[in-house]
Amino acid sequence: MTEDLFRADAALQACNATVVAAGPAGVVLDRTVFYPLGGGQAGDSGVLALPDGRTLAIADTRKAKDAEGRPTADILHVPAPGQEDLLAALQPGMAVTARIDWARRHRMMRLHTTTHLLCHLVPQPVDGCSITPDGARLDFHMTEPLDKEQLTAGIARLVGEAHPVVVGAITDAELDADPALVRSLSVQPPRGTGRIRTIRIGAGATAIDFQPCGGTHVANTAEIGAVVVTKIEKKSASTRRVVLAFAA
Repeated sequence: MTEDLFRADAALQACNATVVAAGPAGVVLDRTVFYPLGGGQAGDSGVLALPDGRTLAIADTRKAKDAEGRPTADILHVPAPGQEDLLAALQPGMAVTARIDWARRHRMMRLHTTTHLLCHLVPQPVDGCSITPDGARLDFHMTEPLDKEQLTAGIARLVGEAHPVVVGAITDAELDADPALVRSLSVQPPRGTGRIRTIRIGAGATAIDFQPCGGTHVANTAEIGAVVVTKIEKKSASTRRVVLAFAA
């Protein structure tokens, strides 16, 4: 099982790690700061620095799969093409340094937290989500129209109020007692460990959002900066898509 350091501290940009396995599909480490594709958030890119000073470019990060194609507890660092010699140099037990493309990741963290602010502004179930370095979208299960300018103003207000963003956890039983915490209709939080990771924005009387989430987030809404709603689309009779981007 890969120790996922980003779950506890999304601000970690690098870590020392040991190679568990390496092959054409990618590299598995004993621990990593690389976030794998999931929950709508794109996987990280970056490099693995070898002991001899060479670096293996990582183009994507995914959850590893077993022979039957089922996800495992390992995280797979997918190398960019054309690095067969470097990949062959990686052996189990080798010490490496895993370093993410921080500028890219931080953009996704800012946008991911913004989608949670949007969930506060639009209190409807979520049908789908996508978070990339260049933009994000949320699909809401609803029939009512939405106003682009009002949502942009609401996001700016919540960013300016500088609400803390806190990682926590609840038990399976606590989630069962309050199933409305899950906003997504298509993705359920992973169960089985007895603890489900949560993200809380705001505190006490200023609580903004609280829901299960395994993604990476900024530490305070002020860190988001200027994000605007660029488009609202009617994807179906019961789906409204809100598209987010960084202000020009």
